[in-house]
Amino acid sequence: MTAGSTGAAIADVTIDACVVQNSNIRPSLAADMQSLCALSSSIGALMGFSLSGIFVHLIGPKGVFGLLSIPYGLVFLVGILLDEPFMPDFSYRQVNQKLLDASKAMWRTLKFPDVWRPCVYMYLSLALSINIHEGLFYWYTDSKDGPSFSQENVGFIFSIGSIGSLLGALLYQNVLKDHPFRNLLFWTQLLFGLSGMLDLMLVLRLNLKFGIPDYFFIVIDESVSQMITRLKWMPLLVLSSKLCPPGIEGTFFALLMSIDNIGVLSSQWGGGVILHLLNVTRTRFDNLWLAILIRNILRITPLCLLFLIPRGDPNASVLSNDILGAKEEAETPENENIELVSLVSSVDGK
Repeated sequence: MTAGSTGAAIADVTIDACVVQNSNIRPSLAADMQSLCALSSSIGALMGFSLSGIFVHLIGPKGVFGLLSIPYGLVFLVGILLDEPFMPDFSYRQVNQKLLDASKAMWRTLKFPDVWRPCVYMYLSLALSINIHEGLFYWYTDSKDGPSFSQENVGFIFSIGSIGSLLGALLYQNVLKDHPFRNLLFWTQLLFGLSGMLDLMLVLRLNLKFGIPDYFFIVIDESVSQMITRLKWMPLLVLSSKLCPPGIEGTFFALLMSIDNIGVLSSQWGGGVILHLLNVTRTRFDNLWLAILIRNILRITPLCLLFLIPRGDPNASVLSNDILGAKEEAETPENENIELVSLVSSVDGK
């Protein structure tokens, strides 16, 4: 798992560098490129959720891991075909120095309020949205208090929910990409908190009182949740791509995604703590409704932090002239371009 995640992370950083670099060159297309990435990711998630349960049942776990070599091979093929400039006189002995220069440039950029304020918001918005998915999963499969779904059915429900993520990417691309970041994040964060009430209705079995079957209601709940999550995530991705200064696009975007991943990890820890304090286990769900209610309230709290997000045209550049000027002053002819290839090579070497 560690080796697979490391390989995927290196490939992800490489393609992120390409997207961010093109976003800086063509700011008006930043939202379109992120929408394309989100659309591709949603299609992949849809295929993965749809086929995983079937393949596990047919060929077992070992066979599934064997099939995973196919997408990894496709990524390797894309890496071979990726067009990049050839540097015949590049000195690999300067990799450590270039890595040090990139670290200094990132720290210098992070000290600007236009950069660190959105980073703080992105982390807190993710960390405060605590993750109690494990409690809900066990409730889905419980035969006494829950709807008693099989694990294959839960996987199929999540695959249908991925259609919501797909619709979210299309909705952002065609309707919402030109709206200001702060206004869009206000409504998506508010809807994100309100959508959690569907889980509360499900656990309290209110859907049955209205005559809505569990399976149908969970599909709607999952689709709406993933669609709003995608709509909330898309402007943050576009904003992150605009926060990256020229020359260290891939490295800085990877740093921003690391901050977001720490936020996701914090939300999982927070959800685990809440479930533990409320004594929610794989067989006890008396206080699961309370955990959902606490999660929904915490989802709305990032609205108080929206002042950290810049206003203005989302198609324009976010970085101020001070940041760009500091970057130009720090550059020297010798390390004019801090190449991502060298950084990736240094990681591979280690």
